[in-house]
Amino acid sequence: MPNIELKKRALLMGGVALLATVAAAPSNAEVVVRGKEGRPLDEIRRAPASIYKDLRTIVAQPSPSEVKPEFLGPVLLMKSAHIDLEKGTMTLPLRKGKLRDGRPVWFVITDTTDEHLSELHGVNYAPKMSYGETSMAARTATIERDGSFTFSGGVVDFSPRLAIEPGPADAPFPPKSFQPGSVGDASYTPLVRVTNAATGVLLNAPVVSMTPEAELNTMCDGNVNHDKVHDKVVAICPRDETVTLKMTLGFTFDKPIQYLSTEANDKLVATLENATYTPALNGLPSMLEDASPGEAAERIVVVVNGPMGADNPHRQGLYSALSGEGGPLNVLGGIPTINLDYSPLWRLFPAVWTPEAIQKGYRYRLTSALQAAEMSTRGLIKSLDGGDFRAVGFIVNCPVVYRIN
Repeated sequence: MPNIELKKRALLMGGVALLATVAAAPSNAEVVVRGKEGRPLDEIRRAPASIYKDLRTIVAQPSPSEVKPEFLGPVLLMKSAHIDLEKGTMTLPLRKGKLRDGRPVWFVITDTTDEHLSELHGVNYAPKMSYGETSMAARTATIERDGSFTFSGGVVDFSPRLAIEPGPADAPFPPKSFQPGSVGDASYTPLVRVTNAATGVLLNAPVVSMTPEAELNTMCDGNVNHDKVHDKVVAICPRDETVTLKMTLGFTFDKPIQYLSTEANDKLVATLENATYTPALNGLPSMLEDASPGEAAERIVVVVNGPMGADNPHRQGLYSALSGEGGPLNVLGGIPTINLDYSPLWRLFPAVWTPEAIQKGYRYRLTSALQAAEMSTRGLIKSLDGGDFRAVGFIVNCPVVYRIN
């Protein structure tokens, strides 16, 4: 029986041989910088610098998750990423492509809908993402003999300057004005169907630049020009075939995680996420229940008016983030190793604590979508319009990278 399974797998991989010509990153990539280790035999250690303001302690090494990823402890979910936890950055293979008219396209691959290809390339397996191939939510590409991609369309303008002006001090959200730092045209989407792969695989392939190679090579040392590259980029180097991006801290089922935000279908959300405004994602099916056939997105809870104060251990939300206290600390739904319904595409549930919850001192830092649902059921959390807590049509592309605990 084992030989039969090996033959089946060999046939499958042979059927996608063209896709396998893309340079595959090692699936056993190590976290580059973990931060200071704990004392011998201590299960808790000091959190790395990039998250220390919001999390003072994390699980020490060695951890149970090294035996089985579902157990307690850190898990590198995107195995093609080299991670610096002290800086809060990730370095990925930089992929080369072009449009049909020859314009350069530089991108990363973060997720696929094929389990074996996800293993091969060290990225997340996201089967639910396949439901995203509707309307204009996906575009096509072919893989050339040299491993580069030729895209059917999709242009990103990186020249706009990312800008946001908060509202008044007592209500910084919604902001007075905002401008996303990059804007995709009507045909741009990170979801890409490879037409010359036997499995019809769908990739999550966010574009990080459309600048000529020689110009990008001047940014290898980290002196990046965000008029030319995605605002999450901190270094980019075609010469070394790498790009380094800033990660975002969030939570899922009470576990802290780090993820990458790259696109959003709303200008304000794209600005808040430092992501590319991508109107084509409006065609994505995203208003069903998480595990429904046809649902391409998982849920992400964005707290609006959470507790404030830079030193407050319960600090969270857009009021806090727009006041310069730190990131919003969003709450994501299922991710690999915890749930079955992971997708890098997230439908946004705005969460507004009610005056009653605030007056009674019930506000706290949410770390699970289940907690948000509980508070909603109790009438303590509402949506932006004062109605029921629900998805409101905003979509963000946020591939998960690293599970911290």
